[in-house]
Amino acid sequence: MLNEFAYCPRLFFLEWVQGEFEDSADTVLGRAVHRRVDRETGVLPLPPAAPGQEGTAGATVPETIHARSLLLSSARLGLIARIDLVEGEGTRVTPVDYKKGSVPDLPEGAWEPERVQLCVQGLILRETGYDCDGGVIYYAASRRRVPVAFEETLVARTLALLAEARRIATAGVIPPPLVDSPKCPRCSLVGICLPDEVNLLAAEGEAAVEVRRLYPARPDAAPLYVQAQGMTVGKDGDRLVVRQKGKVEQAVRLIDVSQVCVFGNVQVSAQAIAELTARGLPLCHFSYGGYFRGLTVGMGHKHVELRRRQFAVAADPDRSLHLARAFVVGKVKNARTLLRRNHDQAPRAALGEMARLARLARRAAAAETLLGLEGAAGRTYFAHFAGMLRPREGTAPVFDFEGRNRRPPLDPTNALLSFVYAILVKDLTVTCSAVGFDPLLGFLHRPRYGRPALALDLAEEFRPLVGDSVVLGLVNNGEVRPADFVRRGGAVALTPEGRRRVLAAYERRLDSLVTHPLFGYAVSYRRVLELQVRLLARHLLGEIPRYPPFTTR
Repeated sequence: MLNEFAYCPRLFFLEWVQGEFEDSADTVLGRAVHRRVDRETGVLPLPPAAPGQEGTAGATVPETIHARSLLLSSARLGLIARIDLVEGEGTRVTPVDYKKGSVPDLPEGAWEPERVQLCVQGLILRETGYDCDGGVIYYAASRRRVPVAFEETLVARTLALLAEARRIATAGVIPPPLVDSPKCPRCSLVGICLPDEVNLLAAEGEAAVEVRRLYPARPDAAPLYVQAQGMTVGKDGDRLVVRQKGKVEQAVRLIDVSQVCVFGNVQVSAQAIAELTARGLPLCHFSYGGYFRGLTVGMGHKHVELRRRQFAVAADPDRSLHLARAFVVGKVKNARTLLRRNHDQAPRAALGEMARLARLARRAAAAETLLGLEGAAGRTYFAHFAGMLRPREGTAPVFDFEGRNRRPPLDPTNALLSFVYAILVKDLTVTCSAVGFDPLLGFLHRPRYGRPALALDLAEEFRPLVGDSVVLGLVNNGEVRPADFVRRGGAVALTPEGRRRVLAAYERRLDSLVTHPLFGYAVSYRRVLELQVRLLARHLLGEIPRYPPFTTR
């Protein structure tokens, strides 16, 4: 903990106050280096004359001490440490801390955060009653031991950092991001911290901030969809195994899975559910027809303060309206862009009307007015939606579009729109939950039993860019056919094969790269969804003055 604070106070706050953590190559390699020392071996009994303690009854300190993975604490200092290795003779001991990297070229022989961490271990050993004048840092890449003396200056620095860390944690205000720091690119929490993005938006154009893309454009893991009825999902070692009537149909490493989505009568074993919840991977439940029913998650995010801010803003009509305007403006502008780019003959009157409605929405004085403007923009947009559909010869009547309808959809195009919107809301529900929000409480969509209102809020600006774009591609490229739909009493639904085609197109869309209009770097749409949710969190926590909707040019 103190190691992180000495390195970056914001990293300390994110990890130890807000409960954030993400693995990186460095953290994984670090755990690998610690595998040997993490096995608890050896003993370290209390010295017979430990200050303020009676020692271990009947125990004597061995002549040679060699104990691994020791968990010790000091009530006076309020510190807990797991020490990789303690070695020594009699009552004189030396803590040894393992690091995966190489010895740095520094006069002290080690970075300050590493020396501070080792000093904490030495102070706790002193409190336990042992003599401890120094420690050792072992750098695995160099295979070298670097001695660190616990001089008065290092002890004073360690205690000062401890007091400052306590003050910041108690205050509950996250420290500002580092500015153009070389520490950021290797930080495992950089995609959560968003240092350059927060600095840019906080400055509001008053300072020139260069935004670096400090995290991968695409996430490594992807959703696993299981929709064939009667399938089972089980766990086998570090893999999820999908079976049909006992036969293995698919096996996926858990490290490659971001979420599991099951449709209808698909069974998931208790072992698989336990592993998913332990890893923080959501299990998403859909009806056979594709309606998003719910989410199975673990204990949930620890970020209570974010939810408190969310509830406070949702209860404030003025602040809720401020956010609702951003969602609606983003939606209208993106719908206008899609219409302008994809319509055979872009209707100037409609484009002008949508631009006017976006301007009015930005200044709407009441929620009722804003909803009326959103509805007017939606009617204008869908009145010309058919002009963007260019189905292949022989399927045109199937994909005729006369307006938006749902619950249930009455034609194949609306069936596609409803299904893709449901998948989009599912992804944003998962992301909101992962960031620390309550997905059921929104600012534009008012609370309703069981409805993920916040996910629906954030989905607005992505309905045209993701949902509608996927539908246009499916129809115009001939990826869906009349045989992919089934009619029941006037309602239209997708067949399992049709859903498979839609899910494949949807995942391709989320995997495609787009240049961020504010930050200038290219990221996938899936990463953009997460980025927008995190920017909303940064706004509610007071780090940036406004929430910027994602709009393409």
